[in-house]
Amino acid sequence: MKGYKFTSGLKKIVLLSCLISSSVYADAQDLTNIKFTATEATDWTNLFIRENGWFGGDGIYTIPLNGVESGKPGAKETLFIFSDSMIGKIKNNKIEPGAKMIHNGVAILKGVKPIKENISFFWNNDANNKPETVFIPKTPLTGPTDYYWLGDGFVNQEQNNAIYIFGYRVKQVSDGTFGFSEVGNTLIKIVQNEKPPFKNFEQKDTPFYLSTSATEKEMGSFGAGIFVNTAKAGAPNPDGFVYVYGVKGMAKKLLVARVKPKEFDDYAKWNFWDGATWNSDITKAEPITDQVSNELSLSVLPDGRYALVFQQGGMGRTVGMRLGKSPVGPFGPIIKLWDCSDALKQKTYFSYNAKAHPNLSEKGELLISYNVNSFDFFKDLEKNPQLYRPRFIKIKFN
Repeated sequence: MKGYKFTSGLKKIVLLSCLISSSVYADAQDLTNIKFTATEATDWTNLFIRENGWFGGDGIYTIPLNGVESGKPGAKETLFIFSDSMIGKIKNNKIEPGAKMIHNGVAILKGVKPIKENISFFWNNDANNKPETVFIPKTPLTGPTDYYWLGDGFVNQEQNNAIYIFGYRVKQVSDGTFGFSEVGNTLIKIVQNEKPPFKNFEQKDTPFYLSTSATEKEMGSFGAGIFVNTAKAGAPNPDGFVYVYGVKGMAKKLLVARVKPKEFDDYAKWNFWDGATWNSDITKAEPITDQVSNELSLSVLPDGRYALVFQQGGMGRTVGMRLGKSPVGPFGPIIKLWDCSDALKQKTYFSYNAKAHPNLSEKGELLISYNVNSFDFFKDLEKNPQLYRPRFIKIKFN
């Protein structure tokens, strides 16, 4: 009887285990529903309310310098990279004379908590000791007035822990908030132990920019988000590839490429998802979903589903998420995580480029940032010097 009872108990344990596994698996197949609560992450938002030095910017990406992108946050230092940034001083809620916009800058956060004393901002200075951009394009295809906005980046543990960052070559074509045009795609490489503001770095043009032509009707570019699906990066189901996401056209269609990290800067080794398989021809890349933003993120949730986080339509008020079964989908419908309306105090304000920062997120949560800007930028910035900075929310999965 004892043996029977033991066997019966064992069967119950095995059956219960199977039921739990089946339940988790069933949840992981559901691309429509997920339980969560969303709150403002005020401590992270306040980290970027500053009055001296860097006091505004967008394009915020975070790169853990230990290379561990997923799982429990534990990097001793995190690199923040920004695109257009305001450098100067604010006094009595007024911008003091001498403030300047640079096209990109960086910061280093010690630890993974939003403590003001632990974050330091960096930029270069020109010959007149005025603030200057960190990464300035100097590649064969660079035009005389081109500058960089920055895409996503990561620490490549298969390339001696070099930092790789995508640089979008941009040029101003007219005045105004949207008087710019993206004209090329570049890869920036910073060797290990090079300190900010990174006086020394490599840069080279890539073939990952799709310009409009007789065969290509819509402009596209890769680097909007990077998912490092390797064991060293902490990915729970690693396949050894780095997935790089691109955005194409006004419908904000999402493209995806992948490459082994050790071959990251060997462009001939890149492959693009064509809807059925991996293809070496970038022109065969097929969208895997749409309505995303030019900056975004892909993260793995505890139940194995993939969370694609973005600003719906690029500049909408909604921070959206699509659930996916793999890094290439399929992806479900848009799940609205947050309404940014409270941050848009004027009709001219807009929100854009939401993304998650799993390397700074607690277990079972996602820390998400979105940017705020204005269609009448300099006029509104004079009225509200703290306008132009990231806001943060926290998503807790129930």
